[in-house]
Amino acid sequence: METPDQSLVNEAAEPMTGILDSDTAGDCGSPGAEAAGAVETSEPDAPADALVVPPADTPALASAVAPADALGDAPTDAAVNAPVGTPSPAPEPVPEMAALVEDEAGQVLDSEIIPDSPSNMELEDTSKEGLEDGLDELVTDEVPFPAEYEKFWKVVEENPEDFTGWTYLLQHVEQENHLVAARKAFDAFFSRYPYCYGYWKKYADIERRQGNIKQAEEVYRRGLQAIPLSVDLWLHYISFLKDCLDSSEPDTEARIRSVYENAVLAAGTDFRSDRLWEAYINWEMELGNLANVTSVYDRILGIPTQLYSHHFQRFREHVQGNLPKHFLSLDEFIRLRRELAVVNGHSGEEVPPGDDIPPGTEDLTDPAKLVTEIENMRHKVVESRQEVFNHNEHEVSKRWAFEEAIKRPYFHVKPLEKAQLNNWKEYLDFEIENGTPERVVVLFERCLIACALYEDFWIKYAKYLENHSIEGVRHIYKKACKTHLPKKPMVHFLWAAFEEQQGNIEEARGILQALEEAVPGLAMVRLRRVSLERRHGNLEEAESLLQDAMNNGKNASEASFYAIKLARQLFKVQKSLQKARKVLVEAIERDQQSPRLYLNLLELEYSSDVKQNEEQILSCFDKALSSPLPIETRVTFSQRKVEFLEDFGSDVNKLMSAYDEHQTLLKEQESTKRKAENGSQEPEPKKQRTDDTAAVTGHMMAGDMQTNHSAYNYNWYQYNYQNPWNYGQYYPPPPT
Repeated sequence: METPDQSLVNEAAEPMTGILDSDTAGDCGSPGAEAAGAVETSEPDAPADALVVPPADTPALASAVAPADALGDAPTDAAVNAPVGTPSPAPEPVPEMAALVEDEAGQVLDSEIIPDSPSNMELEDTSKEGLEDGLDELVTDEVPFPAEYEKFWKVVEENPEDFTGWTYLLQHVEQENHLVAARKAFDAFFSRYPYCYGYWKKYADIERRQGNIKQAEEVYRRGLQAIPLSVDLWLHYISFLKDCLDSSEPDTEARIRSVYENAVLAAGTDFRSDRLWEAYINWEMELGNLANVTSVYDRILGIPTQLYSHHFQRFREHVQGNLPKHFLSLDEFIRLRRELAVVNGHSGEEVPPGDDIPPGTEDLTDPAKLVTEIENMRHKVVESRQEVFNHNEHEVSKRWAFEEAIKRPYFHVKPLEKAQLNNWKEYLDFEIENGTPERVVVLFERCLIACALYEDFWIKYAKYLENHSIEGVRHIYKKACKTHLPKKPMVHFLWAAFEEQQGNIEEARGILQALEEAVPGLAMVRLRRVSLERRHGNLEEAESLLQDAMNNGKNASEASFYAIKLARQLFKVQKSLQKARKVLVEAIERDQQSPRLYLNLLELEYSSDVKQNEEQILSCFDKALSSPLPIETRVTFSQRKVEFLEDFGSDVNKLMSAYDEHQTLLKEQESTKRKAENGSQEPEPKKQRTDDTAAVTGHMMAGDMQTNHSAYNYNWYQYNYQNPWNYGQYYPPPPT
């Protein structure tokens, strides 16, 4: 495996997700990257495969969750004295990165964080309370909004999906430096587009310029809860804390370290998280905490990242440039010294330890042996990490092609190219099959930043979590439906079905009702609501929903559609033939040109005893034949009438009369065809339902009306009525 190009080392600190301060609309992760082009970063050559086992020290799934208490309050004494790598005790999680895994016994692992747990809700409530307190403190009198604010606000109020309108509004409030207007605009914007990390930074900067340090920090906290995988936002937040915290305070160092820990726990397993790890390492080096630096390296060396080889190179330089007793933990130093003492034949007890030196850490008296021990220790330290690096290198090689194909890792309202979408799907499938649950969750979270507007990925994520955490599934559906995809039907349907499976009928009912309010007039939503009520025995509500939809149909076709659904509900479920017949008859009176209404009325009548119901069936045929339906459809109904009388009729006179009417219609149809061949145009009103008529005619020819064994089977017609002489072999021709 070759080490990365030296230029990569120099560029390691450059942003990988865009330019923050550009104002070009559309790019939430980096406003301006779309206009300026993709940000160029050097990447190491794809590593060669190496047969290894996944590193044992890869962070557990719980490490994907960023404890949130360190974002605000100072840590406890236990946290201050805890070694690097130990999170603050009982931390509150960032809910967006919930670790959602159960063990083989079906029990939720200790690392699981439930997104809507009380601790999370407490954190969110605190954030909102802080903002409200700030408003009370800072706004005592009503301050007029900027003159053009309403103009920009009206645009997004009328069309919340106009992202360009939002960018103009935010740019306006930022330029005007009006705090209340800015808060109103940014809060409304983030309710729809929380993945725009660059705008979280802008919002925090506005609060900070007004001297509202507490509110600025609260904005960062909210942003990191919304998008915990944002390396840029974590680095901005840490920089903010370094600027605002008093370095002379004894707990400042511990608090910043705690935030670094939360950052790498939340975003450190991202393939492009190298800048965050580098910042953490450099900060510990500046403080002279060499053992902490080693501890951080021990973690990053086992995580597949873009600059994995660069990290190992820097680790070797760290080992070669410092004494082992300074950069190793006490336990590891003593263990290595004892191992080397056995090999080299001397003991670490040659010099009695001083009062301030723990046993086993004193220097050897022989300078030559001391130098040898130091070099041997350095060699063993690097050697022990080499195996982890080799494992990690193999993991990187398996993911390199997928990562290299990701061209837009940030959120954007513009559609992604098909190749990008396919790459995400294939990458997710690979990780689900080969990766740990932690890595799968992190990859889904990364994917949903870039693909937040594609419901397929939200559904895939929820389906994956069904085997791990019920609360996790609910959290994903809620975030998709309430924030990112409020008008996408399928993800709402699946969420409602999921809640129904869990026995939360009221929740399922509310989901579908909210969707119908967001997307009024969508037939599939109303039918899902009807189905839900029917499944749970609320037949009156199901009937009421269909009745309301039928009465409020936007046009005759829509009203007829719901009339058919209502009639079927009344007859098949509620067993009321009379009510079903009434619905269809009234619908036919309103819409006489819908062949489907006649067809369903026939189906209804055929479902009963055809011998006893002969008059009702013939009445239905007569309605169709006397209607303004196209001639082709009426010929088909006429043919079916003759067949019915042939098979089930009780009066031969009615049969012969039906036959005569059929011959008349055939002649009329033939005349119409000749006119069409001669160039005569079909009247415009009749053209409107040509497709519908053709479809219904096809269904009738195929026996669409048959619904049970008692119904008439239309596939049994035997005679070609369009050739009268064939009919004569059974009956004499009618008298002339």
